[in-house]
Amino acid sequence: MRATRSHRNNRRSHHALAGGALSKCKECGQQKMAHQVCPNCGKYNGRVVVNVNKKAEKKAKKSKEKETAR
Repeated sequence: MRATRSHRNNRRSHHALAGGALSKCKECGQQKMAHQVCPNCGKYNGRVVVNVNKKAEKKAKKSKEKETAR
């Protein structure tokens, strides 16, 4: 038998996605995704995983090169 729109939609009412869990970074206090590297300081479990300063310098250098090429 065919399922009516209301029965189909009632079944799908539980299919919504939930947002990710946020936690506070122990180093800088910024909000970050749980079990992820902090995008602000680049640390995870108290150790540096991503050098944020180096990444920012590289991005600035690349944008400067792009502007000079124009």
